Amino acid sequence: MVNKFELNLSGAQWRRSASSDESAVEVALLDDGVAVRDARRPDGDVLFFTPAEWDAFVGGAKDGEFDL
Repeated sequence: MVNKFELNLSGAQWRRSASSDESAVEVALLDDGVAVRDARRPDGDVLFFTPAEWDAFVGGAKDGEFDL
């Protein structure tokens, strides 16, 4: 796991779904991966995913792996 203080998030452009509310997560595409944070706590913890990890997550979501 990458420490958020080791990530350079100064130029990150955080995005969230247009259909989401303030309780959504935000993602930022970085040169070396993807950062994810809680939109309600922008100064809180940040999760970092490598491109391979993010691709696996998105693929799983599209395949219904996380459906309840």
